[in-house]
Amino acid sequence: MNRYEHLANSVVYSIRGTKAALVHKDPSLKLIGEGRSAFAFKIKGTSLVLKVFFPHFDKVAEEEAGIYRVLAGNSFFPSLHESGSNYLVMDYVRGMTLFQCLVNGLPIAAEHIEDVDQALKLARQKGLNPSDIHLRNIIITPDDEVKLIDVARFRQTKQCSQWEDLKSAFNKYYRHERFPKKMPEPAMNLIAYFYKRGLLPSIN
Repeated sequence: MNRYEHLANSVVYSIRGTKAALVHKDPSLKLIGEGRSAFAFKIKGTSLVLKVFFPHFDKVAEEEAGIYRVLAGNSFFPSLHESGSNYLVMDYVRGMTLFQCLVNGLPIAAEHIEDVDQALKLARQKGLNPSDIHLRNIIITPDDEVKLIDVARFRQTKQCSQWEDLKSAFNKYYRHERFPKKMPEPAMNLIAYFYKRGLLPSIN
């Protein structure tokens, strides 16, 4: 058993309904993210992230690892260092998500949007179909670079309009001088809730 597998096995959690609660982990792991299928931990003393998937999501772990391998060499995405049956080891990406930028009032530039477009174009050139692109999986680094994470749905066959909708909202609303560049997190979550349920009017 290698070090990363040992760390992944140290993660203990309980499942209640659709929510997972962390019960135990190795002291060298710092929890930095919680999703529908996994916990993400920064491995202390390194520039790596360990993503540990919940039971019944082994296929998602395998799928995401395969997609990161296809994206190898694409600087817009973190590099995959290792994977196991229920975990991935990837680059740790420092920075703020677009969601955090909006909550904290940090400016999002047109160049950032263009970089996301370029990242998705390069992914498509590899035969992928980028999907589930939202504010929480696009990061602006301290060097003002754009990174995308959470690529498990990049092989979906259906067309996803999420990024085009976000881009339209950026151009139509965010760039307007009177649009608030800082929004309360509850308001952001409410907008996301209505969007997911198709309850917002069309932007295009």
